[in-house]
Formats: sequence, C-alpha cells, structure tokens
Amino acid sequence: MSALGVLGAATQAVLVVAGSPLLVGVMRQIRARLEGRAGAGVLQPWRDLRKLTRKERLAPRGTSELFRSAPVVLVATTLVVAVVAPLVTATPASGALSDLFAVVALLALGTVALALAGLDTGTAFGGMGASRAIMILALAEPTLLVAIFALSVRAGSTNLGTIVSSAVDDPAGVFSPVTVLAAAALAIVVVAEAGRLPVDNPSTHLELTMVHEAMVLEYTGPDLALVELASAMRLTVLLALLANLFLPWGVATDGTPLALLVGVAALAAKVGLLGALLAAAEVFLAKLRLFRVPELLAGSFLFALLAVGASFLLG
Repeated sequence: MSALGVLGAATQAVLVVAGSPLLVGVMRQIRARLEGRAGAGVLQPWRDLRKLTRKERLAPRGTSELFRSAPVVLVATTLVVAVVAPLVTATPASGALSDLFAVVALLALGTVALALAGLDTGTAFGGMGASRAIMILALAEPTLLVAIFALSVRAGSTNLGTIVSSAVDDPAGVFSPVTVLAAAALAIVVVAEAGRLPVDNPSTHLELTMVHEAMVLEYTGPDLALVELASAMRLTVLLALLANLFLPWGVATDGTPLALLVGVAALAAKVGLLGALLAAAEVFLAKLRLFRVPELLAGSFLFALLAVGASFLLG
C-alpha cells in the first residue's frame, strides 16, 4: 500500500462525505432556478442532515436488526467504494478492492441491504419499493459490468485504477467508438443506480411512482440521515466514476501534493458539471412508466455489448 494510495484514499473519503450533500444542494438549486423558484440554498441538505441527527431514533414494531443495520451497511459500502475507486488518484489504497467486480458487488450490496430493510417493515410500500429496486438492480448491474469491461480490454486489466491510468496515458482512445458506446451505456446506468429521472423521482411521494422513497418511508431521525447521506454519496461516486473513466484528465498519477490538489479540483469541476447537466435535464424529463424502465435499461445493455464487441475488433 503506497503513501499516495493512503493519502488519496483519505482525501477521497473526506471529499465524498463532505461534498455529496453540497452536490445535491447545487442540483436542487439549479432545478429551482430553471423552474422559476428561489430555492432553499445549496447548504439545505446539510441543514436537513443536522436536523435529522438531533431527532429520536424510532423503528416500526416487529422489525429486526436487519432494518436497523441497513443504513449503516449502505453508508459503509458506499464509503468503501469512495475510498478504493480512482476518483482523485489513479493509485487506490487497495488494488484488490478497486477491481471492477468488487466495486460493482459493493454497490449492489448496499441496494440489497436497503431492499431487505424495506421488506422487513412488512408494509405494502416497503415491499413495492424493494421489488422495484431489485428489478432495476438486476437490469442495471450487468450493464455496469459489461460497459466497464469494454474499457478494460484496452487496459488489459479489470482494475479501475489501471483503466483510468491507461486512459490518461492514451488520450486518443477516449474518442474511440468503444468509449462512446460504453459512455452511453454507463450514463443510463448511473441515472438508474442513483435513482434520478426518468427512472425514479427522488422528490416524489406518490404511491405509484416511488422506488427509493418507498423503501425508506419508515426511517426517521439519525437512521434517515444515514440513508440520505448514503444516497448523496452514491450519486457523487457514480458521477465521479463516469467522469474519470471517460474524461480522466486531472487524475493524480504521482504522490506530490500539487498533483492531489489538481486531482481534487478536477474531480469537483467534473462532478459539479455532470451534476448540473443532470439537474438541468431533469427539468425537461418526466418519469418513465415502470414497464418502460426495462426497455431503457435493455437499450443500455445493448450499447455495452456493442462496446465489448468493438473493443475486441479494434483492440
């Protein structure tokens, strides 16, 4: 474990935890402005988290430890991904955990834990949200694996750090057909995994449209704060991976303080830009009907398969 890996991991963890609520606040503010509203300010998510942590922790009658431990598992898995993924530096603290399959498994584990918590409540909304979340997970995770695998063919490794380093060393490959197809597939998956429009609407509480919100309706106080923080962290990590896999410029490849500062600035700029574009696009998008979501994700899987085929033909 190199010094750069340890320092980069600590920097990434602090940046994701501290910056993810700010990213959500910026996105909400952009949506508010485009919709003709003043907005609550970019710091409102932090205020909401502080308010929730001061409230009493309650659990529905009949729930098990599964319900109480799910928020911690969700935060922990997302934090591990934030530490091992190549966000600020291409040299992660743990090479084994930064493998493509390990990262995807960690993301899936958090979703499964929250879905089981929704089922544990025994409510109709919890069961409905859990079934929908698992359906989206089953359709999105293969696309995530295949899309990034298409990029790993050129790099010769499924390690995310190696893939990003290879893209830094070969900038021309960023504009290849493989990259374009993989980027299209991964962009759709990021929207689905983060629970954003048109797959899910994070600001709705309508019974027929809820996915993520249906699973967390029974949470309150510090547990709800953990769920909200984990959701913001998950969005930040997914946008950061999308940015660095296809626009890797600025990622630190050495251990100098200047390189890490440039990596932090580049990550903040890229994630902020992607978040702003996503927020602006959501103003003009409506939520898809549930039976249309598999069609959208099937299209993204087709893009991923084409990317893999092109990577073998051109590689």
